[in-house]
Amino acid sequence: METQIRNRLVLIPPPFQGHITPMLQLATILHSKGFSITIAHDNFNSPNPSNHPNFSFLPLFYGLSETQISSKNFVDITATLNAKCVSPLKELLVDQIEKANMNHEKIACVIYDGLMYSIESVARELKLASIILRVTCATNLLTYHAVVQRQSTDCMSLDMVPELEPLGFKDLPMLNSHVMQQQIAKTLAVRPSLGVIYNTVNCLEGKSLHRLHELYKVNVFPIGPLHMIAEDSSSSSCVEEDYSCIGWLNNQATKSVLYVSLGSIASWDEKELTEVAWGLANSKQKFLWVIRPGTINDVSEWLESLPKEVKVAIEERGCIVKWAPQREVLAHQGVGGFWSHCGWNSTLESLCEGVPIMCQPHFGDQGVNARLLSRVWKVGLEWSNVIERNEVERAVRRLMVNEEGKEMAQRAFKLKNEIKLAVKAGSSYDALNGMVDSILSVNL
Repeated sequence: METQIRNRLVLIPPPFQGHITPMLQLATILHSKGFSITIAHDNFNSPNPSNHPNFSFLPLFYGLSETQISSKNFVDITATLNAKCVSPLKELLVDQIEKANMNHEKIACVIYDGLMYSIESVARELKLASIILRVTCATNLLTYHAVVQRQSTDCMSLDMVPELEPLGFKDLPMLNSHVMQQQIAKTLAVRPSLGVIYNTVNCLEGKSLHRLHELYKVNVFPIGPLHMIAEDSSSSSCVEEDYSCIGWLNNQATKSVLYVSLGSIASWDEKELTEVAWGLANSKQKFLWVIRPGTINDVSEWLESLPKEVKVAIEERGCIVKWAPQREVLAHQGVGGFWSHCGWNSTLESLCEGVPIMCQPHFGDQGVNARLLSRVWKVGLEWSNVIERNEVERAVRRLMVNEEGKEMAQRAFKLKNEIKLAVKAGSSYDALNGMVDSILSVNL
């Protein structure tokens, strides 16, 4: 009797929280489809294997220094990753191919994050099928094509990008270094053999997905939101989550709480934190506020330094934690708004729960996400982004109290239901099955 060959997938994320999380969610989904899973990861920010007992974890050493990581210079970090990942990854994959052959397995496909474009050359050399996971929205990738176009035209910064309206040229990423320009060129040149996974939904970005398919001439698999499909996936947070805030939320009125969190990287300095505290206090709204470790030296000391009326307001209407279980928070009936940096994972999590967003983008794709939220889907609040107490108070009340915010909440609720339908029996469901079929057909 012939032994059945099992299909193993090797998934390779870069060492950033916002990239690790969707990759592990994807791994959970593909494991449920019958694939064996290996996660190859750098030693920095590595996932906790005990949270994912069904996966094999293999460490890679790219030579990133603590100084590089702490600098938050993503251009430099990405360049180092792509320069140093090829040799150790090739060695690992050769070893995995040999072990798979001995264990009646086959490396069916390599799935790697779009930041790590150098991996495609390794996959081709070893004759392995490949798929890219893009963890930003589909529209964001199109903005890089538009940037290239801008460099060859004389468009004014206030002009709309013809193919991306309502995005203007001022919303496009700035390629302000030669290294960054090289990275973008290499990213846009990659053509994985089986296609590209986008953590998005057709009802959100149908036009952008169609354009990307036309540009790249490879399969496009919009199978998001990944966290909804991987419902039972374990947390991949690199910071311990404080679940005490859920108990606090349980005691709040429905849709009465503003959740405030700028994600794992963006932050306010101490002066800005004080202005935010004043603005939240003056808004008279309930709030759950994440202030990450390292944002300031001592949160308790800072709180004690605040004027009495602000401290009283925080005690009466606020809850401050170091890190929150965000998906559970956004799903809680007490939460009615989200003050966010508009990272794509946070954006999707908020959309899936029908929670409107007060947008404060900082860098990368966040400006594009904020514009989509506010101008396309109309569930995000554009405001001055000036961290001054009166501006903060005004924006919070616009979102949580005024008619403007109520209309956003209604649209967000409608969009939430459209996304749920796509995941259960619509476009995302079909795209996932199409991707699985593509992997299996190559390995028949």
